[in-house]
Amino acid sequence: MLMELFLFVAGFLAGAINALAGGGSFILLPALMVAGVPPVLANASNTYASMPGYVSGAAGYWKSIAAHRHRLIAYSLVSLVFGYLGAELLLVVSDEAFAAIVPWMMLVAVLLFVFGSRISGWMRAVSSRHARAKWAGAALVWLFLAGVCTYGGFFNAGLGILLLAFLATAGFDDIHAMNGLKLWISALVALVAVARFALSGAIDWHYGTIALAGATIGGYVAARYAYHVPARALRIAIIIYGAAVTVYFFWVTPG
Repeated sequence: MLMELFLFVAGFLAGAINALAGGGSFILLPALMVAGVPPVLANASNTYASMPGYVSGAAGYWKSIAAHRHRLIAYSLVSLVFGYLGAELLLVVSDEAFAAIVPWMMLVAVLLFVFGSRISGWMRAVSSRHARAKWAGAALVWLFLAGVCTYGGFFNAGLGILLLAFLATAGFDDIHAMNGLKLWISALVALVAVARFALSGAIDWHYGTIALAGATIGGYVAARYAYHVPARALRIAIIIYGAAVTVYFFWVTPG
């Protein structure tokens, strides 16, 4: 019973962090491993436990998401296709090989989130003068999203921060809309990944479901109260948190 309570609390905290900034998996994934779940199953079970938190968090942000409903179909298609591709890769590539590049991906994600609006402004300025540059810039943004969704299907940790970096690069500056769309995309990526993991028997249903309950409640509560947090303060908190997560990955990754 103590271990179940531990996982519920870890899930609650992870769901809240996922709703506000992304990176809740850095709490939940180690917690599942502490509970005795093998690493590969812990990775897949973490995605399963995080999924309802993404859904409930997106529900809390629905007003902000609805303002960009014209983008949802395209974002959803990319999320489903490349999220599934990422899940397939997890079943054939070792966690060790992928873990080696995670710190560098996180570093790029934080830098993109910090400077994304400037990059987006530069891209818009260039594309307004050169038609070919406009198409090239749009293609790069979509490739970025495809890569992030593939990452999310493979290794859920850090997906939220990468998605925030993508949205900043895509020209978004409303932090609440960014968080809402981040959770929408995360939910779809997790949905197809969990379906694939379930078919392969790679989920610990007992511990995963306990963590899932906590993550669902935590995600919704955090999303509901996020509107009371000043946007500038939330952005600064996300940058600090992202930087801390990046340092953590460099610290724990061998070599």
